Amino acid sequence: MSQIPTIAAAAKALAAKTISPVELTQECLARIRVMEPELHAFVTLTEDRALSDARKAEAEIMASGPRSKMHGIPVGLKDIVDTKGILTTCQSRFLADNIPDKDATCAASLDAAGSVLMGKLTTHEFADGGPSFDLPDPPSRNPWNTAHFTAGSSSGTGAAVAAGLVLGGIGTDTGGSIRGPASLCGIAGLKPTYGLVSRAGVAPAAYSLDHIGPMCWTVEDCAIMLQSLAGHDPADPASANRPVPDYVSGIGDGVRGLRIGVVRHFHETDHPVSPATQASITDAIRIYEAAGATVVDVTLPSLQDWSACGFLISAAERLAAYEDWAMTRLDTFSARVRDRMFLGSFVTGADYLQAVRFRRELCAELAAVMRDVDILLTASNPGEAPLIDQVPRWDNLTKPNFTFPFNVAGVPALSLCGGFGPQGLPLGLQLVARPFEEAGLMRAGHAYELATDWRSQRPAMITSKEPALVSA
Repeated sequence: MSQIPTIAAAAKALAAKTISPVELTQECLARIRVMEPELHAFVTLTEDRALSDARKAEAEIMASGPRSKMHGIPVGLKDIVDTKGILTTCQSRFLADNIPDKDATCAASLDAAGSVLMGKLTTHEFADGGPSFDLPDPPSRNPWNTAHFTAGSSSGTGAAVAAGLVLGGIGTDTGGSIRGPASLCGIAGLKPTYGLVSRAGVAPAAYSLDHIGPMCWTVEDCAIMLQSLAGHDPADPASANRPVPDYVSGIGDGVRGLRIGVVRHFHETDHPVSPATQASITDAIRIYEAAGATVVDVTLPSLQDWSACGFLISAAERLAAYEDWAMTRLDTFSARVRDRMFLGSFVTGADYLQAVRFRRELCAELAAVMRDVDILLTASNPGEAPLIDQVPRWDNLTKPNFTFPFNVAGVPALSLCGGFGPQGLPLGLQLVARPFEEAGLMRAGHAYELATDWRSQRPAMITSKEPALVSA
């Protein structure tokens, strides 16, 4: 199997005409044919559409050069993103035959940039509740070892990007659904600032917590994708109306002079991480200090407070999004989502209002801390991916997660690969910035990737318990 390029490397090769969009797409299709029967990353593979997009991109690039760095790049969309004329199921029986008549804004943006649509990627039902084995399609598997979980709910996107089936993909994030799969699958995943990327045409999970963002092999690739995705959209009432900066040109400027705050109590006290994850955080601190950043410890409200607040808001808003079906066809949902609908019905209006009030207090404390630092650093997951058949039914209640605070706050957060644990599975680091400071956030993430060699290793997908590595 040929070397898997990054978006940045593929864009250069496409512009230089040393590879064509058709050749690049065919390479991805070849990997899909080999890996997909075990990986289950796709709900719908759009091979004919992909080859048509690739031929069109090839003709355009030959005639006048690429119109963006995404021109001719194979991508996938989480299957809660509407696609005109293409099945969009949300991994649910309710939408088993749903074919939208309009693209979601994020899908249209990538199409306008000239990308190649490879298909619709596996998710949990309505981006909630997985892994579920009682749905029409099986859950996605981790390409580092298919006995293990991908996290969710952008599970297929995480798996497909890590395995090189696509070079980039769309994920959605309500409590960590971009950063969780990015962490367990060993890729980069960005949850942008709330409102930066339009959610129009994307099935809701929890209205005030939902985010759309890129998932790619590298942070630089996330920056390239975000450049095509960000912007005001009147169709999304939460869309931010502000100029879109250049996320790519300054990504290599380094971290000298940045102040990085380590939220040590998150990963050492509130939810202690594995020794390997702790070691990766310690090493990241050393890397940033050696590169000229100032690293200090900071204190936020406890991880438990953030998670309790976010869970109440999410449970109520998820039920509101699908209340009609929950009231009339509850048994049609998967067992995990059905249980969550039940639980949401016990959240009272007073509970929800108190959680919204508490959210303001938590966000104010975060903003006060971030007046003195540019970036926060903590874990994005406690350790390596668990076995897929050992994920607790109430995995979102057993312990607070590291990602929920930044959905509650709506600030940009990035998960990137922090190395590998004793089982050979990826570890995840999380960086966080102030609202709309994605450029600085990705600059910090890119600096870390340049200082490590984790991006040189790709999963050689196996079904045993001993993962293997191949060169990227």
